[in-house]
Amino acid sequence: MQAPAMSESIQVVPNMTDPQIQAASAPAAPVPVRRTRPAWQRWARDAVRALALPILSLVLFCGLWHALASQLKFGSQSLPTPVEVGAQVVKLVQDHIAARARHAAATAEWRVQFAKAEQEYAGQLSLAELEQALPRPVAEQTIADWILTSLYTVFTGFIIATAIGVPLGIICGLSNPVWQLCNPLVQLFKPVSPLAWLPMVAILVGAAVSSDSGISKSWLTAGIVVAVCSVWPTLINTANGVANVERDYLNVAKVLNLGFFTKVVRIILPASLPAIFTGMRLSLGIGWMVLIAAEMLSQNPGLGKFIWDMYQSSNDATLAMIAATILIIGVIGFALDRTMIGVQRLVARGAPATVR
Repeated sequence: MQAPAMSESIQVVPNMTDPQIQAASAPAAPVPVRRTRPAWQRWARDAVRALALPILSLVLFCGLWHALASQLKFGSQSLPTPVEVGAQVVKLVQDHIAARARHAAATAEWRVQFAKAEQEYAGQLSLAELEQALPRPVAEQTIADWILTSLYTVFTGFIIATAIGVPLGIICGLSNPVWQLCNPLVQLFKPVSPLAWLPMVAILVGAAVSSDSGISKSWLTAGIVVAVCSVWPTLINTANGVANVERDYLNVAKVLNLGFFTKVVRIILPASLPAIFTGMRLSLGIGWMVLIAAEMLSQNPGLGKFIWDMYQSSNDATLAMIAATILIIGVIGFALDRTMIGVQRLVARGAPATVR
C-alpha cells in the first residue's frame, strides 16, 4: 500500500512595490503635541477681550456722536457733544455735593437755635410746639434723590409683577387648560402701552387712596403701571420653563409620591430657574423703561419728572442735561441687568446655560 504524498507548503511573497503595502509598512508620523497656554495667559486673554471690546465700542460710539453733533443743526439748537454731556453729569454731581453741604450747615445752625429755644421756653412749650415753630431744614432734591426715588418705584412694581407672574406662570406651565384659559388675556393686555394704563390707574388710585393716608399717589400710580406692563415676560417665560421640564424629573416626583408643593419647590423650580430669571430680567428692563414715562405723567419725583421739568425749562443747557440724564438712565439699566445676571448665577448654580 502506497503512503500518501506530503503536501507541499506554498509560501506567498508580498509584492513590496504595492503602494498600499508601502503605506502600511511606513513608520507612523509623530502626533503633534498641542501646547496648552498657562492659566495666567488664558486669564489675561479673556480679560483683554472682556475689557477691550466694550471700550472700543464706546470709543467708536463717542467718535461717531461727536462727528454728528458738530454737523447736525436743528434751527437754533444743536446736538450736544459728548464733552458737553459729560460736563452736565459732573455738574449734577457737584450740585448734589453742594446741596448736601448746605443742608449739613443749615442743620447744624438749626440744632443750635433749637437748643437755645428749648432752654428759653422750658416749661412753656413742648418739643412738638418747638419743632413746629422751628422746623427742621429740608434738603434740596438732587440727582441722588431722583435716582433713589426711581429705583424705589421700579422695584415696587417689579416685586408686584414677580409675585403675580411666577406663581401664575407655574400654574400655567403645569396645566395646559389653565394656559389656554389665560393665554387670550395675556395676548390681549401684553401690547398695551403704559401711557394707556396710566390715566385709568391714576383715577383709581386717586379714588382709593385718601390724601391724609401718608401714601404718595404719584409713587403708587407709577409703581402699579410698572407692575402691569412688566408682568408678562415673567409669566410667559415661567410658563415655558415649567412646561419644558424634563419628563424624567416629573417621573421621579411620581415615584417618590411627592405632593404638589414639594414637587414645585424641589423639582419644578430648580429645573426652570434659568427661564424664570430670563423673564425676570426682561421684566425689570421693561419696568425701568416704562418707569420714565410713568413718572413724567404721574409727576413722581424721579428721573422721569426731572427730564420733564428740564424739557419745560427750555434753557441753553436743556438738551445737554436731558442727554446726561438719558446716559444716567442707561447706566443704571445696565447695572440692574448685570445685577440680575449675578443673582441668577448665584441662585441657579450648575445650570448649563450661557447667560448674556
